[in-house]
Amino acid sequence: MMILGLVQWMQPVHGYDVRRELLSWSADKWANVQPGSIYHALRKLSEEGLLHEVATEQVGGRPARTSYEITEKGKAEFQSLLRAGWWNLAPGPDPFMAAFSFLPALGQDEAVSALRNRALQLRAGAAQLTAATTADWADNKPIYVSWLWERSIAMAEAEIAWCEKTAERLEAGLIKFD
Repeated sequence: MMILGLVQWMQPVHGYDVRRELLSWSADKWANVQPGSIYHALRKLSEEGLLHEVATEQVGGRPARTSYEITEKGKAEFQSLLRAGWWNLAPGPDPFMAAFSFLPALGQDEAVSALRNRALQLRAGAAQLTAATTADWADNKPIYVSWLWERSIAMAEAEIAWCEKTAERLEAGLIKFD
């Protein structure tokens, strides 16, 4: 969905610009779009008839760059994926959920330390996103990208509060450890 949407928004566009745009949104952190997979995805979407190659150019000694545009079939697929993303809840698997299920096996001191460390990492991520929303380069992004970052910040703040509360519960001895 991300690649189809960006191609539609920026077309004609080559892979480098799609990659650069996704990285500027930090999409590699929240959208499961890995920078190294973008060129492969563009070729696969083209093979499936969702994109078509407009031109391939080579400037000087640089590698050849293929520009893409979205097809009608690609537009329909993008709209389908977009609506599924808006109307359906689809939480991804979080390894922390599985690990937390075995909390007593970790030990009280380590569990408390791990929760406080998780809160610290979440604070750092929220601070990074907060800084990003006020950075000059954010002025070139659609305002709703900042809104998405605000959502991530709010979710991090909620989890920080939960981590702190849970650490306090553990310190109070509310459960027995193995």
